[in-house]
Amino acid sequence: MRLGNFLTAALAGAALTVLAGAVPAAAAPAPAVSHCAPAAPLRQSAAERPAGPSVGLCVTLSGVNMNVTAAADCACSVSGTWTARRDGEEAELSGTLGGRAEYAGPGTYEITATVSVGGAERKGAAPLEGTVTGTFALAAPLPAAAHRVEVTPAGPLSPGTTTALTYTVERITDGGDGSARLGVIAEPDTGVQLASTDVRCVNPLTGRYPSTARSPHAVDCTLTDLQPGRPATVTVHVTVPPGACSTVVSKLGYWSPQGQQVAGGMVNGPTVQCA
Repeated sequence: MRLGNFLTAALAGAALTVLAGAVPAAAAPAPAVSHCAPAAPLRQSAAERPAGPSVGLCVTLSGVNMNVTAAADCACSVSGTWTARRDGEEAELSGTLGGRAEYAGPGTYEITATVSVGGAERKGAAPLEGTVTGTFALAAPLPAAAHRVEVTPAGPLSPGTTTALTYTVERITDGGDGSARLGVIAEPDTGVQLASTDVRCVNPLTGRYPSTARSPHAVDCTLTDLQPGRPATVTVHVTVPPGACSTVVSKLGYWSPQGQQVAGGMVNGPTVQCA
C-alpha cells in the first residue's frame, strides 16, 4: 500500500477532522477513467524562439484521486507542475505532473501546466520551457467517505519545542477491512524530527541494503484492527529545533479487498502548521 498527498489545516488548539474518501460498502471501486485535451503548441516566452513541440494534457480520475499528465508529440520527456480552477472558483488546485492529487468533485476544470520538455529528440539542447492549458468537464461523483482521521492538537507547532500529536484513525463504513497505514511526515532538511514509542510505528529505512539508516523526519504506522466503532490512536512526538519550522502532513492508505484483485485507496490526512 502506498500513501498518498495532503490537506492543509491551521486550526489552533482543537482536533482537526478529515473525511477520507473511499468506496461505499456495497460498491466495487470505480475504474480509472482518463480525459484528454487536444495537443497544442507549447506557449513559450518571447525570448525562446522556435515553436516547440505540441503538448497535450490528460486527467485520470480514480476514486478520490486525480492525476494530471502531459505528453509531447515527440520522443521527449515532459515534466512540470499544474494548477486548476474548478467552475471558476478563486481557490486553485495544484500538483505535480504525474503525481496524485485530490479530486474536488464534478465540475469544469481549467488546468494550466508549466512544463519542461527534453529528451533524446532534443539532441543535448536545453529543455524547452513553457505552458499548456486544457479544459475538462469532469462528471464523476466523489465516492462516499469511509475513514476519518483526526489530530490533536491541530497546531501550530513552535520552534524550540517538542509536541505530542495524537492521531485517531477510524473506519466509518463496513467496506474494506481493518488494515491501514498512517504516515506522518515533516519537511526534509529542516532538522525537524518525528518519533513514536508505539510498537506499530517505525521511522522508515532509507538507502540500499545493508544500510540501517532511517528517516528522522517521517514515521510509518501499520494498523491492523480498524473496525467501525473501534478507532486506532497513535501518538507522534514532533521536535522542532530553535530557528527551524516545518509543516507536518499525514497520509492514510487502506485496503479495499475485491477477491484476488489489487485494490485499495490512498488519501490525505490533516496537516499541522508551524508558526
